[in-house]
Amino acid sequence: MRFRALLPSLLVMALPALAGTAAQGAPAPPPVPADPPQRVATLVVYGEDPCPKSEGDEIVVCARKPESERYRIPKKLREKPEPAGGPGWGSQVATMEQVQRQTLPGSCSAIGSNGFTGCTAKMLEQWFAERRMQESKGEP
Repeated sequence: MRFRALLPSLLVMALPALAGTAAQGAPAPPPVPADPPQRVATLVVYGEDPCPKSEGDEIVVCARKPESERYRIPKKLREKPEPAGGPGWGSQVATMEQVQRQTLPGSCSAIGSNGFTGCTAKMLEQWFAERRMQESKGEP
């Protein structure tokens, strides 16, 4: 933890020394061309539209796309971004509770020491539901 606190100050102290040695032993940067192109044009043309011709010292780069893409929103903007953070906290808790419910008392399962205790309760719930169905003459 102390090292993290000291790291920025060590870098600040070492920066002038590193800059001095790099300037002495490093080769000179390559020279910049005297006359770079005056203009570089990058265009997207659709269907059979002609690509404009370059004039003089100008560079023209054309990308050709199908006519069906002319009035569409660009593909990068069409895609929906991924939701940040994954599934919500509430759904993760619900999943964990559902998995653990099998081993808790009252679950009516063969898993766990008290899994059998819920079988009677489930059987009674089913019996009462069937009885209500009979009393209502088949109408739920």
